[in-house]
Amino acid sequence: MTDALTAHRERNVAASHEVARRVADAGVEFLYYQFVTINGRVLTKVVPASHVKRSLAKGVQFHGSAVADLTSDRDGNLLGGGTVAEEFTALPDPDTFQVLPWDTSVGRFLCQLYRRDDAHINPGAPLATDVRGLLHRSHAAFEARTGYELRSGCEPEMTWLGESIEVYSRPGVSPAYHAGSLETMRPVYQQLIRYATAMGLDMVEGDYEDAGQLELNFMFDRAELTADRLITYRQICKQVAKELGLTATFMPKPSAGVMGNGCHHNLSLWRDGTNHFEEPGRRDLHVSALSRAALGGVLTHAAAGMAVYASTVNSYKRYWDCGLFAPTHVDWGLDNRTCTVRISANGRLEFKLPDSIVNPYLSHTVLLAAMADGIERGLDPGEPQAGSSYEAEESDRFAPLPLTLGDALKAFAASDLVRTALGDDLHALYAEYKHDEWARACGSITEWDREMYLEWAP
Repeated sequence: MTDALTAHRERNVAASHEVARRVADAGVEFLYYQFVTINGRVLTKVVPASHVKRSLAKGVQFHGSAVADLTSDRDGNLLGGGTVAEEFTALPDPDTFQVLPWDTSVGRFLCQLYRRDDAHINPGAPLATDVRGLLHRSHAAFEARTGYELRSGCEPEMTWLGESIEVYSRPGVSPAYHAGSLETMRPVYQQLIRYATAMGLDMVEGDYEDAGQLELNFMFDRAELTADRLITYRQICKQVAKELGLTATFMPKPSAGVMGNGCHHNLSLWRDGTNHFEEPGRRDLHVSALSRAALGGVLTHAAAGMAVYASTVNSYKRYWDCGLFAPTHVDWGLDNRTCTVRISANGRLEFKLPDSIVNPYLSHTVLLAAMADGIERGLDPGEPQAGSSYEAEESDRFAPLPLTLGDALKAFAASDLVRTALGDDLHALYAEYKHDEWARACGSITEWDREMYLEWAP
């Protein structure tokens, strides 16, 4: 039986002549081979373009701990296998080839990860800690299990910092949608949209949201394509910031008193080109029987997935700063911006827990598992929330949202669904990394500590 690595290689070799021609025609001299870590960061090797056929067949090799960003825990141990971790093979997907529009001598491929074909255990198998490969496999399994494909669209908010883009805002008045504020950001959005369009993102609309915050959206698509594009979008933002002498951050809550950086996931299930979250002929805002069951699954497992949707210590500041459209209860509503899930348009669930630093491969993998469970068990989401969630009582229908990373990791560990969705190895590595991150935060002395306690007693 052909192993996964060999099968991928054979597909690449069959396509190598055409890919090499595309690379040569584009005038590319250097190629980046990139993969995404458990934290959503992009790691890369560069290879001269003259070796494209060789790299398509052989891939490139990385140290085993690279999947966890080559990070050491507080005791100095490398996460993801330590100093004896086996290398793994990163094999490019030919259809992800893009030319970098800011330097057309450079192209890039996104890769899937495999155990080396000389590994002593399971040679050639998919690497269990490959988040991108996991989403591809999870979506294929979901389609076989339910008959539907997941399409999603992300709304990445982010904060831009720099003297040249500071705007005036009257106290108590939001700068959102203000023409003058958006005009101040013109150099940013113009260059960003140009680059994004050149790299295959169908940019659709955007606006100025809050102090320094810009949201630019691209067209929805299959979940794995949306995840790839979000990763690409982040890289483009960093490049634009570098060119303009600005700082671009996806930090979920850069400052208090302004909206945090969310990344709402807009979800729908399709079959044969039809959105089955929408009932034909209905104009009123509604949820179909299918979307109601999927919604029930998303809400039932919302707390368990929080360590993925809100993956950093800082993420939870977004939920504590109430009244700024970040959810605080597990609920849903019809065009209700205070809810965990907002039915913002027919045929779409707007899931508001993820923030802009989220790993989209992991978030979509967990959501696929949650929706499948909801559909198969017919989980009931209850009635929509009427009025503000911030003033509502906590429902006993769903587990409450964890409001620290530490509490989120407890819910993460207790969920069989999340463990099964991620697989034992990835689940364990992710938990180990995040427990270390939480421990470091708990042991840090902050400015808040000093302001509160430095001269408090006697």
